[in-house]
Amino acid sequence: MNRNKAKRRKPWVRYEREHSLSLVHLDWHTSKCNGKKVCAVLDDSSRRILAGGEFDAETTENSIFLIQEALDNFGWLTGISQAMTDHGTQFYANKRDKNGVADSRFENFLEKNKIKHIKARVKHPQSNGKFEKWNDTYEKNRSRFDNFDNFVNWYNTIRFHESLDTKWYLQTPDIAFWSRLPEGCKLKMFLDRMETELNVRDRI
Repeated sequence: MNRNKAKRRKPWVRYEREHSLSLVHLDWHTSKCNGKKVCAVLDDSSRRILAGGEFDAETTENSIFLIQEALDNFGWLTGISQAMTDHGTQFYANKRDKNGVADSRFENFLEKNKIKHIKARVKHPQSNGKFEKWNDTYEKNRSRFDNFDNFVNWYNTIRFHESLDTKWYLQTPDIAFWSRLPEGCKLKMFLDRMETELNVRDRI
């Protein structure tokens, strides 16, 4: 047996949640376009940006603000089940007691909203690879837009995402987000729409 023979690499398998809102990613980076600190809440399944912004500083408060914005906009559907971040101080308290407990405002906020916190492996950027891809898209395209919101609207609703491939066509993150919601959410949306239409008819 040749011990020097290179080990066979495991085949790469795309990691992707089946349903929207089952897992979101958060990360911070410094914009090469304007020097701002950029953070967003990215849905794992659809790659849709649920909330985001450009800030003067990377803070816990801004991180909580974005999760709250995502909950305000989409939490009525089913809530967010899990959130993945790195071990940055905005998300995680590195100093802990002997029981592994620490007073982290971000972690406490997630716990209060029944969101499980998943920490990416240290020095393993593949764990948050979808966010690295989004950061790359941001840097290549942000300068084309007057503001962050216009860029995100283009990313979510106009640009077809190469990873969102169906059998016949590519999808935008927005289309993928709504189509990949759990069936219970789709039923809730249908019933809410029917109730709204009935209320409108009653007022006519």
